[in-house]
Amino acid sequence: MYTQADKEEAFPWHLGVYDAHCHPTDTMSSMHELETMKTRILTVMATREEDQELVLAAAEEYGMQSSHPRQWTRKECIVPCFGWHPWFSHQMYLSDDETTLPTMQNPEKENKEKLTGEAKIKHYQAILQPARPDPSEEDRQLFLALPDPTPFSAFLSHTRKQLQRHPYALIGEIGLDRAFRIPEPWTLNPEPWRTRNTTLTLGGREGRRLTPFRTSPHHQRRIFQLQLQLAAAMGRAVSVHGVQAHGMLLDAMQELWTGHEQAVVPTGTRAASAPDAKPAPCPYPPRICLHSYSGNPSSFQQYLRPGIPARVFASFSTAINLAGAVGGTTPAAFAEMVRTVPDHMLLVESDLDRAGEELDARLEDMVRRLCEIKGWGLEDGVVRLGRNWRAFVFGGDGE
Repeated sequence: MYTQADKEEAFPWHLGVYDAHCHPTDTMSSMHELETMKTRILTVMATREEDQELVLAAAEEYGMQSSHPRQWTRKECIVPCFGWHPWFSHQMYLSDDETTLPTMQNPEKENKEKLTGEAKIKHYQAILQPARPDPSEEDRQLFLALPDPTPFSAFLSHTRKQLQRHPYALIGEIGLDRAFRIPEPWTLNPEPWRTRNTTLTLGGREGRRLTPFRTSPHHQRRIFQLQLQLAAAMGRAVSVHGVQAHGMLLDAMQELWTGHEQAVVPTGTRAASAPDAKPAPCPYPPRICLHSYSGNPSSFQQYLRPGIPARVFASFSTAINLAGAVGGTTPAAFAEMVRTVPDHMLLVESDLDRAGEELDARLEDMVRRLCEIKGWGLEDGVVRLGRNWRAFVFGGDGE
């Protein structure tokens, strides 16, 4: 653990601290605090229908206009990220043959029709587990109360436009989750609605009871891979969620980069290059952040294979990796996990749902822990983490 003397050492906010993953648009009343925060830049995730336009609005007001820190104004303090989270993947439908990214050459003719009635029930029968081949009347009423499923192709087309509008925007939060159960719709139990915190953006659980249903891994994977393909086509990094799905997550990404692995050149030799060769478009994102990585060191070792063509980063938060704890002893298992991550792949995040002082405090706490684990001086660690974040967001070496 870092000592009392460490805690008393002034934290070098002036060197630039960057939150690699957070959700302040979940509490829009906190957004006015952005310009007064100590954290320099927040990487702000969209996850569902209710927050896509909120992240867009934040990008219009606070988004980056340059990749060069010396050119940033104080008001440029977020990197927007647009994506569809696996918790909400059941709300999207795909055609049976929809496995590649649509070109969207004619957006006027794209399908925007939502599913209702029997078509809606059939969608939820097909993609939810446990399976209900012969749903009871209670199941049918639950399926009808869930959101009307939307064509995922329309979301991809809309997201492409947002990425074109904001050249430094990323794709996130996306991924796979085998633990999440779908909350009960508000209409089936109105009590939580009457007492809900009205400052929160709709779409979260907010005390609702959980149904027995999870979205099938197959459906989640298709939603995930189409977003990875969009990131590849646009040359953008992705922020990836993975819970109880670490092997499946790697398999889904590996499927896209198979055949594009980097040649491993023996030490002391030089790789041959093909003059005038134009690189083919890559079907995988150039940079990937495993956000609040919850796997073990053995699982993470798979991301250290030298042939992986994408640049992989891992970020850590007190909210997820330390169960919300701030201060106190750093668990040995967490320290071992951090030591497994090479220095140039390490990022820090808050994963908080509001801007302000608590976010600053959580980032400071995690940065101090990472520096202690890695044996870095505090200023050196802040500089390293800042360089890594810029490399993740903008590419290059982060300088």
